[in-house]
Amino acid sequence: MASRHQSHPSPEQPPPRQLERRLGVVDSTAIGLGSMLGAGVFVVFAPAAALAGPLLAVAAAVAGVIAYCNAVASAQLAAIYPSSGGTYVYGRNRLGEWPGFIAGWGFVTGKTASCAAMALTFGHYVAPQFATPLALAAVVVLTGVNLLGITRTALLTRILLGVVLATLAFVAAAAILGPHPAPGGTAGAAPAGGWAVLPAAGLMFFAFAGYARIATLGEEVKDPTRTIPRAILAALGAAFVIYLGLALLLQWHLPAEQLATSTAPLLDAVTSSQLSAGAPFVQAGAAAACLGALLALITGVGRTAMAMARERDLPSPLARVGGAHTVPYLAELAVAAAVIVLLLTTNVLTVVGFSSFGVLIYYSVTNAAAFTLPARPWHAPRWLNALGFLGCLVLAVTLPPASVLGMAAVLAVGLAGRFLVLRRRGRVRKAAA
Repeated sequence: MASRHQSHPSPEQPPPRQLERRLGVVDSTAIGLGSMLGAGVFVVFAPAAALAGPLLAVAAAVAGVIAYCNAVASAQLAAIYPSSGGTYVYGRNRLGEWPGFIAGWGFVTGKTASCAAMALTFGHYVAPQFATPLALAAVVVLTGVNLLGITRTALLTRILLGVVLATLAFVAAAAILGPHPAPGGTAGAAPAGGWAVLPAAGLMFFAFAGYARIATLGEEVKDPTRTIPRAILAALGAAFVIYLGLALLLQWHLPAEQLATSTAPLLDAVTSSQLSAGAPFVQAGAAAACLGALLALITGVGRTAMAMARERDLPSPLARVGGAHTVPYLAELAVAAAVIVLLLTTNVLTVVGFSSFGVLIYYSVTNAAAFTLPARPWHAPRWLNALGFLGCLVLAVTLPPASVLGMAAVLAVGLAGRFLVLRRRGRVRKAAA
């Protein structure tokens, strides 16, 4: 859907440069899986276990089911609208400008905070005493990689993903070899009525959300009608198996209290096993995971910001594409600048819930947009979109109150700002007429 502000270029004004289709199924799947197996896999099990107790695996399964609904909806829409921006574009085309803006604003703000968290987590794993300088260096270097073009991003993502998968296989082997606690050692007090499974699933959803990166890169994917659905479902399927398996192994291997209070549960699983000498390998894998997730996040947020700028929901210069590698360089630099400001001014290690709320709102719009599609494949019935929509809202409102209130305030500021900007533009157009 073309926006009203767009016009045909004059002979003196060449059309804006477009992104180029360079990514195949393997690269697209690697970017999605690299995002889902980022820093979240090394930290998310502890806060989720603190809420869900012995029902941690159930929380992972609930998050996985909702993620599957969202992935199917994303695959449907991305095949029809293969342009950068993901649900921001889908919402505008299927539901209207305001739902699209809510999705885009929630994604850009929530994931910018996640970028800062990933960078700082990297710093803490490598050298805690220099965590912030290392985080700043990581943001600068990875932004530079992104500016070299999407194929360089995909190559580095594949390398980092290989390191992370090897690390997770080592953690699984350590947990299986034991020694594990005495019988009953993994038991914990079940949450009252099991309802704490829902906020735990909301936190676990933070770890599953990486497949959105594939959709936000839709303008750079070859044969998007076939590639995007395959890559999304392949990445999610692999991540689901890994997360559910790790949840079961960690509960079997670590005492419940230790798992719930750990700041590095996968590292603890190795240090309390027969393979404890491999702890530095896990630390290196965690650092690689943080870098891989940060790289994919900066890429996805930059593309969504570019798409919003094209529709003037963000400053229009952010839509510029240029350089030898046709990248949205101003959007990438703006995202990097925002992350650096957060690193210098804010403690961002507690933004998992904040980011989860924003992403769940984003995917509720995805499901609502997919629900309106008249033609659909056999594996994507309309009721699946309805289940995904309701599931996202339920998980969002059951997150910790501070996360809900904080992200709701950010969404409200964005909506109010857009309303005021649109009013001002209306007055300017009226005066010019």
